[in-house]
Amino acid sequence: MNIDALLLDPVGAGQQVLRMQTKLHSWAAIDRGRRFDDLFNLVTDPAFLVTAWERVRRNTGARSAGVDQRTVAAIIAAPGGAAGLLTDIRDQLKYRTFRPMPVKERMIPKPGTTKRRRLGIPTATA
Repeated sequence: MNIDALLLDPVGAGQQVLRMQTKLHSWAAIDRGRRFDDLFNLVTDPAFLVTAWERVRRNTGARSAGVDQRTVAAIIAAPGGAAGLLTDIRDQLKYRTFRPMPVKERMIPKPGTTKRRRLGIPTATA
């Protein structure tokens, strides 16, 4: 299934991801020593990319721009939209040319204390 179709059915994409996660979990539980060497196919699977995008899109921080100064709304409004972004990221991952951008960091207060902690705001583009 392609990215465009999965973006129209994010629930279906999420169910595909959950089924694969369940399989991986059961295999790992059965054989504690099992190694999963070829997870690269999962990273480039359109259902996993769409599910990740949906989580970013629904996040309340989606209104904040990352270090690339783009918001979720700007990505959706751009030519190609989310499907174009995910296709580009998938291609970069497949051809091993993907280089993530740095994470935008802000220090935010910890509840109930005067201490602060780092909050990382990743960017959506590659």
